[in-house]
Amino acid sequence: MKLFLDTANLEEIRTIKKWGVLAGCTTNPSLLAKEHADWEVQMKEVCAEVDGPVSLETTSTGADDLYEEGLRLAGVAPNAVVKVAMTPDGLEAGKRLIGQGIPVNVTLTFSPAQAILAAEIGATYVSPFIGRIDDVGADGLYALREICEIFEVQGYDTLVLAASLRHPMHVVEAARAGADVATMPFSVFSQLVKHPLTDIGLEKFMSDWKKLQQELKEGA
Repeated sequence: MKLFLDTANLEEIRTIKKWGVLAGCTTNPSLLAKEHADWEVQMKEVCAEVDGPVSLETTSTGADDLYEEGLRLAGVAPNAVVKVAMTPDGLEAGKRLIGQGIPVNVTLTFSPAQAILAAEIGATYVSPFIGRIDDVGADGLYALREICEIFEVQGYDTLVLAASLRHPMHVVEAARAGADVATMPFSVFSQLVKHPLTDIGLEKFMSDWKKLQQELKEGA
């Protein structure tokens, strides 16, 4: 499973890149606008900073306008992926963009039925929003498992990109379900590396190491 960062913050991207595990990035206009007054400038900077695919979200309404906006977004950088919402207009525009060889991420997906539609138009990614499904009293991880099972049975090429992940166990369970990608905010990504036993073990190791160095110094 590839790990993506859901952000438009360059410092967050650079931090995770140093770990050697960052495979891509997902953004939206709100995240971009938080970082720069001209969010189109920020799009280019994010794409330049990330070595893998970067999802850029459309904001237009109507299939024709979405298609034209998608063409513009695809021209931002070679690694740009166009995000379209799971709506009839989004599917229509997405299909047209795919026909032009442009990778598409169908976002705001909440059910296996919707995920099937994304796969049928040939989307590169479909993004089920796990946390938001939980928010309405349903089981987001169950929906994700169903989607992954259907895609495996049907042999779909579309990659399942688990989104709206709220904590490390969401990430772990997404991997168990068979998701191809998990995208998460910096706060969740940062928690993946943390465990109290690691901290305790490191503290004990450093204490023993200092004690050994002192004994060697005194015995010299």
